Amino acid sequence: QVQLVESGGGLVQAGGSLRLSCTASGPSFSYTQMGWFRQAPGKEREFVATTRWSDGTTVHADSVKGRFTISRDNKNTLYLHMNKLKPEDTAVYYCAAYNSNFYPYRNPEREETYDYWGQGTQVTVSS
Repeated sequence: QVQLVESGGGLVQAGGSLRLSCTASGPSFSYTQMGWFRQAPGKEREFVATTRWSDGTTVHADSVKGRFTISRDNKNTLYLHMNKLKPEDTAVYYCAAYNSNFYPYRNPEREETYDYWGQGTQVTVSS
């Protein structure tokens, strides 16, 4: 069973930066594709970014391109580097994972694609 634990959220002023981390445990083949999603109050959860563990290929949502960067280390930790934060980035941020080798045709930008989820970490950006 895969477990995902996020950390790094907090309160920051507009224009500031934060780095979120997500540490995965369990069989590594279960998290060959990982992503970040977020859910703001009163809104549906939305895609932020995703990366393929094997080669680091990334996709970022248009709303965060040029400001956020998804990355991973060589072990089991996923990151989301967030710069130039805006009040509209305020949300609970979730880390998610699935086995893209087993499900190569799933769309990694859709939340229903992912089998494993973290508990979420709150990011609040003040104006």
